[in-house]
Amino acid sequence: MDYRQIPAIFVADAAGLDFLNSVATPVDEEVDWISDGDGLLAWLEQAALVPPASLEAIRVRATSRELDEVAARARDLREWFRAFVRKRKGRPLTARDLRELKPLNQLLERDEQHGEIVTHASGGVAQFELRVNRRWQSAETLLMPIAEALARLVCEEDFTHVKVCEGPRCTLMFADHTRGRVRRWCSMAICGNRAKVAAHRKRLKEQENG
Repeated sequence: MDYRQIPAIFVADAAGLDFLNSVATPVDEEVDWISDGDGLLAWLEQAALVPPASLEAIRVRATSRELDEVAARARDLREWFRAFVRKRKGRPLTARDLRELKPLNQLLERDEQHGEIVTHASGGVAQFELRVNRRWQSAETLLMPIAEALARLVCEEDFTHVKVCEGPRCTLMFADHTRGRVRRWCSMAICGNRAKVAAHRKRLKEQENG
């Protein structure tokens, strides 16, 4: 199925996991929203990880080949990090896990960011804020907000609460922030309702056979 035919899925409650969910099977066929350079640009825009003006500037400046190559690197990063998360979901991270994150740290080293003091008025009083801006110099820069989202997942999320949807065919992951940590599905609209329908049919069948 063409990724252009269906909006990307953002149900993870954590940007790093939403990136892992950029390939999924929302209906019957697998959809990869970053299967090429255009897909990567569209997914980053939907995820609000890159300012629209910066995306457009890179689209104009970079060649299709360059964008496709960066998309391929993003897919490699996604599958490497998926393996990292799947191996550790359901338990807290430990200091020993850091050595497995070397590829991510190497990517973060290439990031170009700078601080800027800005001001805005609040109740007639000037409020100053330190804003962090990124220099969007090349197509490779598109990987940097993704790397930051993955790093924030590692540093800010309790992996004990990282889960995979219980839907039989679903691969979507999410951070369970519900009270009591009782979330089971990527969303009720997708897999939750499917499970309810399946359970209802099973009960009817059991009643007929009983």
